Amino acid sequence: MLKIREAVLVEGRYDKSKLSGVVDTLILTTGGFGIFNDAEKRALLKRLAEERGLIILTDSDGAGFLIRNKLKGVLPASGVKHAYIPDVYGKEKRKSAPSGEGKLGVEGMSPAVILEALRRAGVGPGPPGTGKKPWLTKADLMRDGLSGTKDSAARRAILCKRLELPERLTANGLLEVLNVLYRPEEYGEMVKGLL
Repeated sequence: MLKIREAVLVEGRYDKSKLSGVVDTLILTTGGFGIFNDAEKRALLKRLAEERGLIILTDSDGAGFLIRNKLKGVLPASGVKHAYIPDVYGKEKRKSAPSGEGKLGVEGMSPAVILEALRRAGVGPGPPGTGKKPWLTKADLMRDGLSGTKDSAARRAILCKRLELPERLTANGLLEVLNVLYRPEEYGEMVKGLL
């Protein structure tokens, strides 16, 4: 598994699942064309691109290129790398028929092909400490009322608003972002007044 500093953006949850077995980093999804109407997620992507770097890895079909090109217009070019998978015709195992263009998406690529696409984009091993054990756990979120309680979603929304993150982040999504963007000493200040 390749440990990298940059976060990776893919189109959907199956792409994310495939990539999570190949790289050790924060992996986010566009939700397909939903990214066009989600200003909060675009703001998060911009922040990640500026602070950590962002790799865009979309499918090689028309929809993938449309998403990629729209994001080029809103994300800082200096913080974004583009990884491209080759055109491979076929269908993913979970689908009953090939896609409209008949090409495999990220989820249909082998780990070797994905790693080669990332290397061609200029991605290499991360600096020391990349891929280290997260400092914040799901138990911490539960303790602080951000997960597992009847009003935890409301508390997460308040925290996300304070931190200028998408307010619809799930507990797991929030956990990933907090571990990437913040240090342990900042967390106590962040959750003050939420309980």
